[in-house]
Amino acid sequence: MQKSVRYNEGHALYLAFLARKEGTKRGFLSKKAAEASRWHEKWFALYQNVLFYFEGEQSGRPAGMYLLEGCSCERTPAPPRTGAGPGGGRDALDKQYYFTVLFGHEGQKPLELRCEEEQDGKEWMEAIHQASYADILIEREVLMQKYIHLVQIVETEKIAANQLRHQLEDQDTEIERLKSEIVALNKTKERMRPYQSNQEDEDPDIKKIKKVQSFMRGWLCRRKWKTIVQDYICSPHAESMRKRNQIVFTMVEAESEYVHQLYILVNGFLRPLRMAASSKKPPISHDDVSSIFLNSETIMFLHEIFHQGLKARIANWPTLILADLFDILLPMLNIYQEFVRNHQYSLQVLANCKQNRDFDKLLKQYEANPACEGRMLETFLTYPMFQIPRYIITLHELLAHTPHEHVERKSLEFAKSKLEELSRVMHDEVSDTENIRKNLAIERMIVEGCDILLDTSQTFIRQGSLIQVPSVERGKLSKVRLGSLSLKKEGERQCFLFTKHFLICTRSSGGKLHLLKTGGVLSLIECTLIEEPDASDDDSKGSGHMFGHLDFKIVVEPPDATPFTVVLLAPSRQEKAAWMSDISQCVDNIRCNGLMTIVFEENSKVTVPHMIKSDARLHKDDTDICFSKTLNSCKVPQIRYASVERLLERLTDLRFLSIDFLNTFLHTYRIFTTAAVVLAKLSDIYKRPFTSIPVRSLELFFATSQNNRGEHLVDGKSPRLCRKFSSPPPLAVSRTSSPVRARKLSLTSPLNSRIGALDLTTSSSSSSPTTTHSPAASPPPHTGKVPLDLSRGLSSPEQSPGSVEENVDNPRVDLCNKLKRSIQRATVLESAPSDRAGVEGSPATEATEHSPCRSPSTPRHLRYRQPGGQVADNAHCSVSPASAFAIATAAAGHGSPPGFNNTERTCDKEFIIRRTATNRVLNVLRHWVSKHAQDFELNNELKMNVLNLLEEVLRDPDLLPQERKATANILRALSQDDQDDIHLKLEDIIQMTDCPKAECFETLSAMEMAEQITLLDHIVFRSIPYEEFLGQGWMKLDKNERTPYIMKTSQHFNDMSNLVASQIMNYADVSSRANAIEKWVAVADICRCLHNYNGVLEITSALNRSAIYRLKKTWAKVSKQTKALMDKLQKTVSSEGRFKNLRETLKNCNPPAVPYLGMYLTDLAFIEEGTPNFTEEGLVNFSKMRMISHIIREIRQFQQTSYRIDHQPKVTQYLLDKALIIDEDTLYELSLKIEPRLPA
Repeated sequence: MQKSVRYNEGHALYLAFLARKEGTKRGFLSKKAAEASRWHEKWFALYQNVLFYFEGEQSGRPAGMYLLEGCSCERTPAPPRTGAGPGGGRDALDKQYYFTVLFGHEGQKPLELRCEEEQDGKEWMEAIHQASYADILIEREVLMQKYIHLVQIVETEKIAANQLRHQLEDQDTEIERLKSEIVALNKTKERMRPYQSNQEDEDPDIKKIKKVQSFMRGWLCRRKWKTIVQDYICSPHAESMRKRNQIVFTMVEAESEYVHQLYILVNGFLRPLRMAASSKKPPISHDDVSSIFLNSETIMFLHEIFHQGLKARIANWPTLILADLFDILLPMLNIYQEFVRNHQYSLQVLANCKQNRDFDKLLKQYEANPACEGRMLETFLTYPMFQIPRYIITLHELLAHTPHEHVERKSLEFAKSKLEELSRVMHDEVSDTENIRKNLAIERMIVEGCDILLDTSQTFIRQGSLIQVPSVERGKLSKVRLGSLSLKKEGERQCFLFTKHFLICTRSSGGKLHLLKTGGVLSLIECTLIEEPDASDDDSKGSGHMFGHLDFKIVVEPPDATPFTVVLLAPSRQEKAAWMSDISQCVDNIRCNGLMTIVFEENSKVTVPHMIKSDARLHKDDTDICFSKTLNSCKVPQIRYASVERLLERLTDLRFLSIDFLNTFLHTYRIFTTAAVVLAKLSDIYKRPFTSIPVRSLELFFATSQNNRGEHLVDGKSPRLCRKFSSPPPLAVSRTSSPVRARKLSLTSPLNSRIGALDLTTSSSSSSPTTTHSPAASPPPHTGKVPLDLSRGLSSPEQSPGSVEENVDNPRVDLCNKLKRSIQRATVLESAPSDRAGVEGSPATEATEHSPCRSPSTPRHLRYRQPGGQVADNAHCSVSPASAFAIATAAAGHGSPPGFNNTERTCDKEFIIRRTATNRVLNVLRHWVSKHAQDFELNNELKMNVLNLLEEVLRDPDLLPQERKATANILRALSQDDQDDIHLKLEDIIQMTDCPKAECFETLSAMEMAEQITLLDHIVFRSIPYEEFLGQGWMKLDKNERTPYIMKTSQHFNDMSNLVASQIMNYADVSSRANAIEKWVAVADICRCLHNYNGVLEITSALNRSAIYRLKKTWAKVSKQTKALMDKLQKTVSSEGRFKNLRETLKNCNPPAVPYLGMYLTDLAFIEEGTPNFTEEGLVNFSKMRMISHIIREIRQFQQTSYRIDHQPKVTQYLLDKALIIDEDTLYELSLKIEPRLPA
């Protein structure tokens, strides 16, 4: 019995369901039954090439199905009805539409169907015709016919080819026959020659000799060719070609990695965030997505094409032609300009979006993707910023190994020049990226967030740990002790200094930072720094003895809150000096840059003084200077290239001093000048300010109004141009003198011409109709002199009531108030008594201090000398660069005011210029001495010259008290012979003889070894002077003489790594070696917790040595947890991607820390080899100096913050014992002895 055909019923039911739901044609048809003339109405549904029929429209299971492939459908006439009458029955049959489905093979009966309407029937026939694939079958038949025809043509061609081949063979045979005939004829001719008659009878020995000669000639030829080939292989040209090929291979690998990074950026972040932005509750808008990712997708497509071209070139190796690829790539690299130009804004938008919890949660989910390898979105957004410089370096290396006659030499040079031109445009944005990433990293560490860090103009200066002394009442400070454990623990603060703000944070146990609720964010424009509390202050005197003069004060005077004081302690005097120098310089810059703008527009975001804007030399390129578009901390364009003279001019410009320019200059000046030249320039500025300072600077420093532009200029031959000059003539003004006699200091408002000159005296009574005084009725001045006081402004008691009432609605009064508020905070390094007098002074004292003749920027203790040399008051004066700047700008608005002649006005200008020049010189010297003390330790001649200059400054009779105090502080810091240097040195540790006997590895704990390794590593790292990082001295032949401390650091790294390997190999049994490995991994993990990443790399590199790594039996005994921890540590310090993981870790950790020095040396070598120190015109490449300075600043940041780890001689003696170290060859021999190689 034949079995029935099986089919998948479940799938058939599923297809029936689809046919009912979305079939091509559905409806009722009548189907002819097997019995004759019997029709049954069924509900049909057509799906693809299957026709299902159901008992009814609501039936869930089909009654049957037909496969329509290969069938045909045609209309049939209505069948005759024998039993029907000629009436209505026949008419009804004629109205129905009949058609039949023929299946085209025997054994299958046709399917006869009918429907009620003709149109419906035609639609069913058309649908069944489409489902039968009849057109496709017809097309197949046509194609088969064409195929057969083509096969016949091919066969015909094969036959013709065979015929031609036979003809060619016949022709070859004929040619060979003709050749043989020619040879025979030639032999016949040779026989006819008489002198060749005996050739056939040649001696066999002669034949042998000729054969040997032929062999020798061949051997010599082959030997010569081999020598030529070997000489070429060893030639410089071949070596250059090999290096060139290696560079190309490296470039292909780097391009592949870059394309992969872009792929993750686009597919792992961009496209998912686009989908999220289209959701019902979008965590981010489409505009924000576009602002964050910019044109990164286009960049990815471009580099995918370039990468494919590179791989195609590699496939044709050893022929490597790349110039045409760069010719295609160059015109399209302009898309990077948009990305770089908006990169800062992109990071800002991303930081703002992270404030949304939903978006932050979604982003962390994307960043958790294994493909991201723990990197954040900001990291991926930064990768395109470095691609163009990477191409420039690659082309530079290619050209270095490409001969001048090479076919693509000119094309590569053209590509390099175009990329450098594009890089110059993009350089400004690239240089700010690291600072932005640092700010964002700090902002993410702060739990509450910090909006000020989202400002792209906010530049990071330094960070570190300081101890905050709690606020106590007068006389109770003695209860606080620096040695108190509670003070160290509870008062420790993480402090961050930026160009505009000072952040004070506490650190939780989880490592997160919390801003202090009160005084967590200090605006530097509202701060006054007190470096050394005055001796007359009892509290300060007590605190100085108690804290070892490590404390300093920051007095904060917010305009809308109560003033308060923050007292901080530094770990050492060196760190205190560094903090003081940076904070004071930042405050000076803010005051000088923002003074004019604050006066006119309190909420304005513009911070560039008008006088700086008007100097084209500060922002327009010239033959000896070239600027970039980026602004420095003083809001002046950064210098890209400049001559040494212009750099020294910028260093001594009286109007401003950018802290980033000062740091860059002092870090790198050895490359383009000498310390003697710098000191000579500072000395000239102090001794001869009017001849040393550029005329343009002086003109802008005292720019007059339009009506007085041609007024008196300083005569270069004036007797006052010598350094020893008398003080300006005293102004005899009595307390009852007329305000007309008062000195007017004015400014011209750029906002409203109707305001005119701003009168900053106590009142404008001379022009007021309500004044009670007149010039004619003013009494003569008193013989007793009073101090000049212009800082009281509108609150002077001499002001008449009528004048007060008038000034209520006067717009000038409001501007004067703004200036007075800004000037009251203009003193940066104000003495402690001055500060206390401003807060705690009695009303009586304040009343006597009021005077209409004080400069708005002069502190209330400033006194001018009388002709006899006597001072009108015993109070001291205190002037900072910001104060002198305020005096100068305030005095620049008018000509000679009433009551003052041109001589007095000129003397006042000379006094201000000299005071400002002195402050500038002292400011630079203080920064130089406090932050670059190594310059003077290594150069005794320079130190003596600076001491002589400072002593000369102290002998100046016109020196202001605060200048005298600052000079004395610099002298004291320069004269002390490392009294405060209590740090241990490696030589001291090695030479210790009274230490106990060294312990062995088994008795030392992992914590003890990790702490002492960290201490030793930091001591060695801290000892490197920053001048060794200049000029790649560690790569020269005389590296031990040029960079001894870098070489010592490298040797210490190798010794520690050798000690780890040697200690493991000292054990004979497998278990002991496995235990040693686990203990060293634990030590490495503790080093990681201590932020000693150099120690982590010392241990991991030792464990990866071939002598240790090959010990399979030993590693099999090591636990899985230790292996997982080992992998984690190796990933942290991996060199992949230029130590990208280590860089991210260092950015998110706070000092103290010990980074891996090789990472920074690689960066410096990358910069040194990629860009020259000088341009073709001989200008200093200051952009390169700035990049070098940034790296040195980061290194010094980790050098300056020490660990609070006690020295344990028993541990360090073990770690430094070189007798325990086994050399590399002996280690490998010992490894082979422990675990021999397996036989092949």
